[in-house]
Amino acid sequence: MQQEIITLENIRKTYDLGQVQIEVLKGLNTSILKNEYVAIMGPSGSGKSTLMNILGCLDKPTKGSYILNGTDVSRMNDDELAEVRNKEIGFVFQTFNLLARLSGIENVALPLIYAGVRKADRLQRAENILKAVGLGHRMHHRPNELSGGERQRVAVARALVNNPSIILADEPTGNLDTKTSYEIMELFEDIHKKGNTVIIVTHEEDIARYAHRIIRIRDGMIESDERNANKLDPTELRKNLVS
Repeated sequence: MQQEIITLENIRKTYDLGQVQIEVLKGLNTSILKNEYVAIMGPSGSGKSTLMNILGCLDKPTKGSYILNGTDVSRMNDDELAEVRNKEIGFVFQTFNLLARLSGIENVALPLIYAGVRKADRLQRAENILKAVGLGHRMHHRPNELSGGERQRVAVARALVNNPSIILADEPTGNLDTKTSYEIMELFEDIHKKGNTVIIVTHEEDIARYAHRIIRIRDGMIESDERNANKLDPTELRKNLVS
């Protein structure tokens, strides 16, 4: 039996705007298994970004419990959440979020500084990960010297360098062209096959179809949660585009 890596029970999130309270999440219940590949979908205002922030330990629910890898993180303080984020979650963002003054290898090694890893080991691990994502030949270039696809590969490598339990990607192909999008989604497929749990948050149907399971959010509630019977193969799509 597969282990649950995420369990959400009656997750509610309310924002207090002076005299008005806005309930964004309205009692979500779901679980994600270790090594699942899940897409979370929803239109603007559906609550998917709020859910992503809670899953990523960037925010806390107002009510309910969030069990992450066996630990209840829903009532942790900010320092405890920061420690969980650094150990358990690798983030990939639409805008890459790379530091312009640092090279690729230095950007990838950055999370290891907070983990207390000594410099030589940091750089060795960063180099190994960059080679694994196909960017070993560009590791000493700064972000402004890299293409969009190369920058996203650096971002993916940075997400992987701490060997996290979960890769959480927010619109990871939003700033990329079609061919590069296929390449990045092929990379996520490979990451998943190697044993990682991958969660992609997106509003794009074609990106969600790469996942094995699609959770749809609407008006702060789960509208549907289904296995993806029409999964796309990014490798085949990229081959067809080239041919």
